[in-house]
Amino acid sequence: MTMMSFLLIAVAFLLTALLYPPLRHFASQVGLVDHPTERKQHGEVIPLVGGIGMATSFFLLYLLAPPGGTLYLGLLLGAAIVVVIGIWDDCHDLSSTLRFVAQILAAGAMILLDGVVLRDLGAILPGLGGAWQLGVLAIPLTIFATVGVINALNMIDGVDGLAGSVAFTTLLAIALLALLGGATAIALLALLLAATVAAFLLFNWRHTGKRKALLFMGDAGSMFLGFTIGWLFIHLSQGEERAFAPVTALWIFALPLIDTVTLMLRRILKRRSPFQADREHFHHLLLAIGFNAHQTVFILLGVSLLCTLFAIIAHLAAIPESIQFLLFLLLFAGHFWIVRRAWRVKRLLKRELTPFAPTQPSK
Repeated sequence: MTMMSFLLIAVAFLLTALLYPPLRHFASQVGLVDHPTERKQHGEVIPLVGGIGMATSFFLLYLLAPPGGTLYLGLLLGAAIVVVIGIWDDCHDLSSTLRFVAQILAAGAMILLDGVVLRDLGAILPGLGGAWQLGVLAIPLTIFATVGVINALNMIDGVDGLAGSVAFTTLLAIALLALLGGATAIALLALLLAATVAAFLLFNWRHTGKRKALLFMGDAGSMFLGFTIGWLFIHLSQGEERAFAPVTALWIFALPLIDTVTLMLRRILKRRSPFQADREHFHHLLLAIGFNAHQTVFILLGVSLLCTLFAIIAHLAAIPESIQFLLFLLLFAGHFWIVRRAWRVKRLLKRELTPFAPTQPSK
């Protein structure tokens, strides 16, 4: 990392921060705002321009000074696709089908233009004698993994500061492992993204002097960050000179992935669409138990950091990938078991404490 690299990171932070005041005004003028609803209890109209600011800064700096002198056109085109569809979704609430089509197209651009493909899953199963090669399944699973990361980050974006904080720590972990693996240019790319997220968090985090978020990242932001993080994970976990194993990516991104898969399985078990919006995420459970928004974010960020710390330690200690994968499955199973029973206990207690509560008429 050179002095120019640090200067570029600082410029990314400052440029993003400077973009937000005019973008907030623009959002109010054109109606690019989030209104409070039954599921969105922020209470006020909030501009949805966080993603636009992050993406604009990243695109400008990446085009003007690409790390390592290499422009990854698939990264640029794919990110542009999800940002555009995200802005459209923020304005008009698009169908999940159209969003998935856009995400698949973005993954396709990444595959065709950059050659970023999930060719193996690493040595996650003992007895294979090496990495689990995907063969003809490589491209379908690359698309599946990319779309999964995009939606996992999107689905935890329910408490001010949570998705941005998880994305920020994820990008820092990716940058660290990339540096350790000798991929300096990709590490700088991750740090550029992290700098834009840090600027966003200045406007999104609540604190003592700021009791409300000044802006949200919107679907444009969550899909932009999800796509770029997915690109980084796949790019750095494949090939003979990979910076880390695929299972390391699972641990770094454990919180969004496990929460999303758990929620979708619970919806399926209830015979509902896995894509039907509700208020049964892990952060909703913590809020229902009685934690406030600050406490919920800190608890979940702490869990995410512990998983990330394990990923880095396991990587440095060369713990067998099969053991890491088994531990990840145990973590997922434990989370699923606890969350499913926690919601049952919460509802049971609510019924017992309010047995004569009047019912609302059906509509």
